[in-house]
Amino acid sequence: MKHAARPTEDDPSGPHPLPTASERPGVSRPLLVSAACILLFAATAALLAVHGWAPLGPERAAHTWSVAHRPDAAGTVAVVVTATGSGPVPYGLALLAGALAGRNAHERLRAAVVALCVLLLGQAVRYALMELIARPRPSEADWIARATGHSFPSGHSTTSVLVAGLLARAVLTRLHGVVVRRLACTLLAVWAVTVGATRVYLGVHWPGDVLAGWLLATAWLSCALHLVRRGTLPFPPASPPSAAPEATH
Repeated sequence: MKHAARPTEDDPSGPHPLPTASERPGVSRPLLVSAACILLFAATAALLAVHGWAPLGPERAAHTWSVAHRPDAAGTVAVVVTATGSGPVPYGLALLAGALAGRNAHERLRAAVVALCVLLLGQAVRYALMELIARPRPSEADWIARATGHSFPSGHSTTSVLVAGLLARAVLTRLHGVVVRRLACTLLAVWAVTVGATRVYLGVHWPGDVLAGWLLATAWLSCALHLVRRGTLPFPPASPPSAAPEATH
């Protein structure tokens, strides 16, 4: 009586460990991130819709605290910071991201167009959602900055994260040092978060609006990154980080 041959390492019929989610064909990590952000965005919107889009307790508390703690100097700084998340500044930074990512004139122009399109289309999606949901802003009496349109999701929060993501991609494309990369990406993240926080501090948005803007922008950027990795969007690929040189004796 013959015994079945024990599968060897080279035997394709032998058992193999199941592939992880990132190794399975058709599964993209950026798409998983995008899907998670979309689900969180939908959950945030559903929670607020159940309450008639009125501010939740934590939102009202954050708004009340902001209104009560706004010395003139802090308010001025917040107005300056929040201005970087709207108007021509974000579009100029998006073009800069493309220019930094490219390695020659043709590649810079193409990458700048792609970055600008990602920003414009993300803005279009945000604006459509804002008009569809039409959540009221906090009372205008509490504002110390100009604001237009509805409240959800926050335009400044969405825009700043989109621009920070585009610039971070350019940093990963052109810079090679690990420390420099991390520092640049951290500064960009801090800037984007600060812009969103100023919207609550200035009294023109509820915290839920800001959170929704961050989630929407992250979902959109993740979709764009997926298309870049597939080669659908012509944006230069990120370069591998260079290792620190070993000390010589």
